[in-house]
Amino acid sequence: MLWATGNSFLIINMEAVLKLAHWIDALNERVGRSVYWLVLIMVLISAGNAISRKGFNLSSNALLEIQWYLFAAVFLLCAGYTLKRNEHVRVDVISGRLGKRAQAWIDIIGGLLFLLPMSAVVLYYSWPYFVNSFVSQEWSSNPQGLIVWPAKALIPVGFALLFLQGVAETIKRIGFLLGVEKLGTASVTSTAQGIILTPPCTKPSVNHDAKNV
Repeated sequence: MLWATGNSFLIINMEAVLKLAHWIDALNERVGRSVYWLVLIMVLISAGNAISRKGFNLSSNALLEIQWYLFAAVFLLCAGYTLKRNEHVRVDVISGRLGKRAQAWIDIIGGLLFLLPMSAVVLYYSWPYFVNSFVSQEWSSNPQGLIVWPAKALIPVGFALLFLQGVAETIKRIGFLLGVEKLGTASVTSTAQGIILTPPCTKPSVNHDAKNV
């Protein structure tokens, strides 16, 4: 009876924590869906810069630098969004053969031991890197270059979003193990997004009845 009461209390509190995870999901979903439009802008700038350089012998360091600024924005700000959708490339020879609960445990351990500590360390060291650039109003050393601190600000912001999403993914997998959360198609249960090395497919069986018809 005490175990049942304690377990119910744990599940109730887990549902409250899951609300935080879903809020983080919504945050990274909104950021990701907003930021990936920068890819189109980046392509247009790159094409325009190439045309002006090849056709009219006109170019600018600012146009070159804004391209990698935008690339950095997409790469860093969409990291959490990509993690939410489980679209980071996985090269896996073990967990693809395991059940959903085992996969959830692997993701929890990987998140706690690798993803979250790595994100926290990068966030810790990138913040003063950005602050120093902002305080000094650092500009590019290239002629006609751009101001640098907005690009450096992307590093702590991007890793903060990635850290938050790592927390959310860990919470959701714990909820899955407790039976209070379902993992959708963009979760640990899906292997279509990654590169999964599985044993060779067995030869498909033939329906002899259908063959003889």
